[in-house]
Amino acid sequence: MKIKKLYLIGLFLAIIFAAGILFLSGNQFLDKISSGCEIPSPDASGEYEEGERVAIFNNKPVSYQMTRLTEEKLDQEERVLGIQNDERWIEVDLSEQKLRAWEGGNLAYEFLISSGKWAPTPKGEFRIWVKLKYTKMEGGIRGTRTYYYLPNVPYTQYFYKGYGLHGTYWHNNFGQPMSHGCVNLSIPDAEKLFYWTSPVVPAGKNIAYPSKDNPGTRVIIHD
Repeated sequence: MKIKKLYLIGLFLAIIFAAGILFLSGNQFLDKISSGCEIPSPDASGEYEEGERVAIFNNKPVSYQMTRLTEEKLDQEERVLGIQNDERWIEVDLSEQKLRAWEGGNLAYEFLISSGKWAPTPKGEFRIWVKLKYTKMEGGIRGTRTYYYLPNVPYTQYFYKGYGLHGTYWHNNFGQPMSHGCVNLSIPDAEKLFYWTSPVVPAGKNIAYPSKDNPGTRVIIHD
């Protein structure tokens, strides 16, 4: 009787242990497929990486013809001169697959986007927490055919953890969900948005973080 009781206790503990392992593995799996574009590394500079020749999207090589972008002739500080940061805000409408850039109640830009298909785009109110002219994105899982390796992604603006607004060279299917959680834009549209928002990227630099005097533009995402 005592042996049977010990056996049942051991079996019960083994089940709890196995359930814990499955729970942790499941969370790790969700983290991998739901991390957006990947949080940039602490040493990210926003610089173009010359040596990159390969790009992969959902386990498949994609045509990689991304070249160093022409430098802006007009410094961004001139573009936002006299504009109060809180007057400018971004609306992402997931049901319409559109991004609208507002100056108060006036529409400045409207672009087609591609939001999350293989992982959801987060909804809510956020602020841009870093801007990079170029960045590398890697994530997904090879076994589920969601792996991606995308160097020199242009005009990236992260608004929540590893989720960002950015230019896209690996597809042209805007107006349809196509991402791992980020908000994809065409490269010309992403460029306009990059130089319209805050924080302002200083002249000669490729990265900017917000500050009290240079806050990140508000981003509102909804269905």
